[in-house]
Amino acid sequence: MQLPDVIGGNDEYLSHHCRHVRTDRSQNPTRDVYGVLARWCCNCKGRHTLPLYHEVIAISSEQISTDFLVIGAGVAGLRAAIELAQSGRVLVVAKDSLRESSSEYAQGGIAVALSDDDEVELHEQDTLNAGDGLCNRDAVRILVAEGPAAIQELIDWGVEFDRDGSKLLFAREGAHSRNRVLHSHGDSTGREIARTLYRKAASLPNISWISFAAIVDLLRCDDRVTGALALDERNRRWVDIQALGVLLATGGLGRVFLETTNPDVATGDGVAIAFRAGATISDIEFVQFHPTALHKEGAPRFLLSEALRGEGAYLLNAKGERFMERYHPMGELAPRDVVSRSIVEEARATGSPHVWLDLRHRGPGFVSRRFPRIYETCLSQGLDLEKEAAPVTPAAHYAMGGVWTDVDGRTTLPGLYAAGEVACTGVHGANRLASNSLLEGLVYGARAARSLASETASGSGLERPNFLVPQAGEIELRTLAWQKCGILRSAEGLHTAITVLQSLQWLDSSVLSRADCELRSIATVALLIARGAEARRESRGAHRRIDYPEKSASFERHSRIVQDTEEVSFL
Repeated sequence: MQLPDVIGGNDEYLSHHCRHVRTDRSQNPTRDVYGVLARWCCNCKGRHTLPLYHEVIAISSEQISTDFLVIGAGVAGLRAAIELAQSGRVLVVAKDSLRESSSEYAQGGIAVALSDDDEVELHEQDTLNAGDGLCNRDAVRILVAEGPAAIQELIDWGVEFDRDGSKLLFAREGAHSRNRVLHSHGDSTGREIARTLYRKAASLPNISWISFAAIVDLLRCDDRVTGALALDERNRRWVDIQALGVLLATGGLGRVFLETTNPDVATGDGVAIAFRAGATISDIEFVQFHPTALHKEGAPRFLLSEALRGEGAYLLNAKGERFMERYHPMGELAPRDVVSRSIVEEARATGSPHVWLDLRHRGPGFVSRRFPRIYETCLSQGLDLEKEAAPVTPAAHYAMGGVWTDVDGRTTLPGLYAAGEVACTGVHGANRLASNSLLEGLVYGARAARSLASETASGSGLERPNFLVPQAGEIELRTLAWQKCGILRSAEGLHTAITVLQSLQWLDSSVLSRADCELRSIATVALLIARGAEARRESRGAHRRIDYPEKSASFERHSRIVQDTEEVSFL
């Protein structure tokens, strides 16, 4: 059977193999919703440029009905959809193309205790150490114990991990005590895993897709989540999606900050819509700032993987000196939060806007062979990593906090589940261990799906919430978050952020757009981060308070924020 080509450019299958979204007839025949078969058009670099609509089918309905709704098409969402397809109809909704997610850009690899000199217990301990006293030990144990089977499943489905002959090739990254990080094609691990999951999901007849649809809010009936309200911007209309249960897999929130390694879609939508629906948000103040994003005028904040330091890259200050050993005994392989803060402090001390990442000592051909994607991207920006050091600075990268869930993906709202970066099981604690995120998406995507598959209750939540949009510019909000809620925080800066964000005027929008949806998310999530960071009067993991520089035993607890509650609680 020829599979739907969700990655490549072949159009032959379209008329026979694309699945339409099935809809139910509405009680209101005067309104139409269009079922759109869409895929993306790629340029020569394989990047999305604009949607290409192959067929538009008019149907007399404003409501889509499915058994399970998965919001997000990254690793966690796709793995969940594959699992759910065994139990009913699954609809996967993506805000952009089906390939535009943080998973697609994950370079570093995926950590798993499979090498001869490694053990699950060692991976567990490294994860706990990085989490700085806040990891949920049960969640960590599940992650590392179920990881090997998840990796083997990927291999069975066709993932091509790098090998040395017939043996898997394991690398070491920051804060790992063993070589346990698998890569694919050097620095394209996320892309390879996503490609394989797309092909697997596309082969299952129970899975349907909608792309280029922004989720505006969740629908509820009697305090139960019964679906979601989507924005079909192309036709300027709402689409009600009804389901037995909803699984959020919307990824990260990096674009809440001005400087980020995340793709444009990572605006914290899942956290925002869950919060507005009444779900509990946990540990949202813990945002990981990746130490080494390319800092070159006119260039995007392209992530220079931790694997570069794992392969021996040095960090140099403006004087050309290595400095990390003055900040941590592990040097360049220290935990990410330590490296990020050290870079900021070193840059300030030397009066430079950045530091340098240096691989020249590895010799000609090493970078281009080991990290071809990184090498070519830097070369396109006029930087040859084999001949010159790269200017780097930290940038927002990953959220440890998010929508609170148990280890089976259940949130505090019946009918709502979450997995991957949008969720907070406590598996990462105060700081994520390098290369644990892809593994989390696989393990917890499958677990949440198995839990959701048991849902039997249903309802109809057709009351549309008010569509209010903050009267502020996106860059203005992201700059505020970066300056006041970034790597180094203080009571004064956080109070300023909270005051500004709480005083924003929110008005009804007469023109619906994806940009409006994202602006709502950015404003909502920025305020949540500021509130959580202000309440946590200590420094721990990725959260650094210059006015409270030490850890406090009284804050070795998880923060909780719920809508319409003034205080941030700690449990």
